[in-house]
Amino acid sequence: MIADVQRLIDSYADWLKDKSQLREVDEWVEITTPYLDRHNDCLQIYAKPQGDGYLLSDDGYVISDLEQSGCKLDSPKRQELLLMTLNGFGVKQNAGAIEVHASRSNFPLRKHNLVQAMLAVNDMFCMAVPTVASLFIEDVQAWRDEKEVRYTPNVKFTGKSGYDHVFDFVIPKFKSHPERIIKAINRPSSDSAKSLVFSWMDTKDVRQPEAKAFALLNDTEHRVPDTVTEALANYSVTPILWGQRDLVLEELAA
Repeated sequence: MIADVQRLIDSYADWLKDKSQLREVDEWVEITTPYLDRHNDCLQIYAKPQGDGYLLSDDGYVISDLEQSGCKLDSPKRQELLLMTLNGFGVKQNAGAIEVHASRSNFPLRKHNLVQAMLAVNDMFCMAVPTVASLFIEDVQAWRDEKEVRYTPNVKFTGKSGYDHVFDFVIPKFKSHPERIIKAINRPSSDSAKSLVFSWMDTKDVRQPEAKAFALLNDTEHRVPDTVTEALANYSVTPILWGQRDLVLEELAA
């Protein structure tokens, strides 16, 4: 089992390295990553020397793209969710840009955190239903509150690799029920499944042995591909379609 997980982590690192490209843009170095945004375009981040390290930035892409698509982030609730998400990854917003300072020694970790923050903001603030000003993460929170499911939101764990991983909800162990770690995925895809699998595989050995992982998958507008649910299940992440969420309420509420 350990050997299988190690091969997964190694292949993930190789994939990330092989699929990344660099290009100089004035005083910045543009880093094109293999992670895809909601337009199926590769996410890009920018790095430039600053002090004794580097400034890493998305150049304002994520927030600007969401606002141009009609998803405004100007309400107090959405600003609170945005700040909570960014804080979870240790990054900040500066004039619309998501950025973080990295030293030479922690550059890989800071780059990882910035990309994961971009993916989380991009995914969280896509509306569950286009005609309703409701966000998927808000829908999930509202459902859990309505059903009186106790939880801790936005929890960060450090995995065996040293990378930080943020999960949307954690339900603590209670009597015979184990700790349950939950990620809400607004746009289920092979990339989002691969990212969650890596996060869970990297994290599970530092959690309680009986801890379980779940993925809440938004199927409101589009059918979730079987490849996504199968990939998650193969690595011990239980997939839950949003439309079938009440079927697992008892398991998540105890």
